[in-house]
Amino acid sequence: MTYPFSAVLGMEDMRLALLLNAVSPAIGGVLVRGEKGTAKSTAVRALAALLPPVRRVAGCRFGCDPAEPDPACPDGPHPTAATAEIRPARLVELPVGAAEDRVVGSLDLEKALGEGVRAFEPGLLAAAHRGVLYVDEVNLLHDHLVDLLLDAAAMGRSHVEREGVSVSHAARFLLVGTMNPEEGELRPQLLDRFGLTVEVGASRDPEVRVEVVRRRLAADADPAGFAARWADADAEIAAQVAAARRRLSGVRLPDAALRQIAEVCAAFDVDGMRADIVTARTALAHAAWHGRDRVTIDDVRVAARLALPHRRRRDPFDTPGLDEKRLDEALQRAQEAHPDDPDDDGPNDDGPNDDGPNDSGPGGGGPNGRGGPQDHATSDGDPADQRGPGPAGPSAADGDAGPIDGPSGADDDARSADDRGGYAQHGGREAPDRGDDDPRRGRDGGADAQPVAVPRGGLTARLLTAPGVGDGVPGRRSRARTGRGRTTGARVPNGRVGALHLPATVRAAAPHQASRGRLTGPLRLRPDDVREAIREGREGNLVLFVVDASGSMGARQRMTAVKDAVLALLTDAYQRRDKVAVIAFRGADARTVLPATSSVLAASTRLTELPTGGRTPLAEGLLAAADLLRVERLRDPKRRPLVLVVTDGRATAGTRPLDRAAGAAAVLAATGAPCVVVDCETGPVRLNLARRLATQLNAPHHPLAALTHPAARDAGMPVAA
Repeated sequence: MTYPFSAVLGMEDMRLALLLNAVSPAIGGVLVRGEKGTAKSTAVRALAALLPPVRRVAGCRFGCDPAEPDPACPDGPHPTAATAEIRPARLVELPVGAAEDRVVGSLDLEKALGEGVRAFEPGLLAAAHRGVLYVDEVNLLHDHLVDLLLDAAAMGRSHVEREGVSVSHAARFLLVGTMNPEEGELRPQLLDRFGLTVEVGASRDPEVRVEVVRRRLAADADPAGFAARWADADAEIAAQVAAARRRLSGVRLPDAALRQIAEVCAAFDVDGMRADIVTARTALAHAAWHGRDRVTIDDVRVAARLALPHRRRRDPFDTPGLDEKRLDEALQRAQEAHPDDPDDDGPNDDGPNDDGPNDSGPGGGGPNGRGGPQDHATSDGDPADQRGPGPAGPSAADGDAGPIDGPSGADDDARSADDRGGYAQHGGREAPDRGDDDPRRGRDGGADAQPVAVPRGGLTARLLTAPGVGDGVPGRRSRARTGRGRTTGARVPNGRVGALHLPATVRAAAPHQASRGRLTGPLRLRPDDVREAIREGREGNLVLFVVDASGSMGARQRMTAVKDAVLALLTDAYQRRDKVAVIAFRGADARTVLPATSSVLAASTRLTELPTGGRTPLAEGLLAAADLLRVERLRDPKRRPLVLVVTDGRATAGTRPLDRAAGAAAVLAATGAPCVVVDCETGPVRLNLARRLATQLNAPHHPLAALTHPAARDAGMPVAA
């Protein structure tokens, strides 16, 4: 039994973004970012029940509308008076591990090549047509699948092109993705393809948390009864979605509102024109949702808050968010620049047909102007004056909701730049070390954003690669056998065929044509004739940073240079779709500062808080790296590691520290993980201990300055000969 949409407590921004896309799917979908246990999946799964039912051609696997059937439908052509049937709008979930042919559909290659017919099995994109396509943990989806998904969402069609056989069908759906930023970010190019984005988090209000648990327990104890108690509220929201859809075509976008949209997008320095278009569509949907026949400044403000935060990022160290003070200033400038624009609607005028909710907050999401019935409930689902949390504190309805520590940026901001070694901060407040020409200056993510370290001076990293050819996940670093790339050979497939190798298939079938009775006509194929292409591309690696944070590295200028270099390497890891992990050693031991993750932003945040000083337990750092590699090899066996040991080679902790470090180096080398030693030794007198460590690890040795350069090129620096 699906949890009722109206019973989700709080989450005003998320509910509003979902409902506006339900009103106008042309907005382009929603990306919901947030910590675990915050009702992201619960709300999305409940959304489909609010959508109007769909009329389709009876028996059509692609959901064609009888009024406007797809002329290129693989099940067509459909007759003009085709029989229609009504079914509920679908919610289709795309698993993170789905194969490409499961997403777009697959061809029967034997029939296509042997009989020349298009035997096409629809995929998830066809099933989601005119419904909702939901991708949980979209940031973990392989890049090529995300590209296919977003292209279909933007074009409204899915195309399958394989070995000269082409199939195309309509694929218009409401795209919703959810993600936990701690597990990695989407590329900015992909973020831009989502129409709206919202941030969600668990409420810190105990009363709200108590109410969330009550509702969840009540739903688990009696799912049918709980759903029945909220059925009227859900039906009211569904009716309002249908009414807003009908009203949408009559909503007018005045020139004054267009100028406000343009002013806001220019003020936040977003790239391209998609932001302006999405903001305009969202403002129209918001006006329709509120029962207005024209867009007002309030509609533009809400639309900008939802459409722009993820489009103002320039690099992985930018925290998403929107400074609402700057937003209001931009809207004010637009009004002052064109005071005579014919727009009589005041900022709080709900306009005609004021049967929609008031814009009392960023959600404003429910009927009758109360922010939705989900804001009023007791533990058993009966209406009560139980207010939901505000925009800064949404809560969860998932069963795993629990206390979650939020960002503690205030403590970091309280520290002076000198305490941080003069290191630049980026996040809730303006970084003290940035110059006026820094492109990120002033593009803060709001008062609650967590500060992160950013590389200064425009440093970029030279390419480091693992030796040999791997079988890892697609990426952009080391050579690997992947599903995409140049074809290097053919093989007998093991299970479902990936990419067909047509010449090899024909060669395998050709000697048997006479014995199969073929004199003329199509080639006669059998399943054992099919050959699969072997392709070589690039893979993503696990880049493990083992950083010396001891007193020997603690001189402020030297540690700043080390952090700059590591951050440049982190940026490179983000661009090449790697996982990263950070181990720091100082004092008497080593600790894992950051477990393996795809979130470069999380790694840079941990570097900001990295303490320095004390003795140098080099052996402990190397042994901790070996332990982490053993664990990650079990978790992700196909992802090859790449270990960067950032040290000056000194070892001063414990007895016989250099001998113990040599033994630890042998343990790390025995894991087989390729390593590289980044030598941070400076000064006129050199001990060359880092070079000796590189010999013990059978690893190349590079001075720190050789790994980064303001104008570095991908010349390629192999980790092993």
